[in-house]
Amino acid sequence: VHLVESGGGLVQSGGSLTLSCTTSPSITRFKSMAWYRQAPGKQRELVASIFTLSCTTSYADSVKGRFTISRGYSEDTVLLQMKILRPEDTAVYYCNANGFLRGDEFWGQGTQVTVSS
Repeated sequence: VHLVESGGGLVQSGGSLTLSCTTSPSITRFKSMAWYRQAPGKQRELVASIFTLSCTTSYADSVKGRFTISRGYSEDTVLLQMKILRPEDTAVYYCNANGFLRGDEFWGQGTQVTVSS
């Protein structure tokens, strides 16, 4: 299993970025996908998640109304659209996949998002 994130970068406060997670095999291999983030000196936190079959989503309170997680047009992509970015959104963002068996969990290498004030 491989998860590869892309789309991170430097953006000004109030700007937008879209992160992409490409999976191998396709996301239908997994029960759910999620995006986590970890800022310097802080614990990794769950940002958003999506069940791959129902497309039911959930979000951390800090990003509700600003971030959207979705399946991409292809069967191997999950997106995180981020709008109205704030400096406190600065972190390394990680793609996460959970399989249908307990303990079946995978992580990407992460992509840096930096929001300047």
